[in-house]
Amino acid sequence: MEMKLKTTYDEKADAAYIYIDESAKVDKTIELSSDFLVDLDKDKKIIGIELLNAKKKLGLRELRSVCT
Repeated sequence: MEMKLKTTYDEKADAAYIYIDESAKVDKTIELSSDFLVDLDKDKKIIGIELLNAKKKLGLRELRSVCT
């Protein structure tokens, strides 16, 4: 089964999000750093990754190329 990741960017929040399993429900969020968060489901599997201050970290060109 092929997995297709979905990415989004919220300009107002300056946050990029990578959906690994868009249908799963977030059970817990782990803050790896002040700008990097990982969402887990009830089985502790990673279902999403959020990058805060994304424009500063990645640059606008990179954000536009990877986020839909």
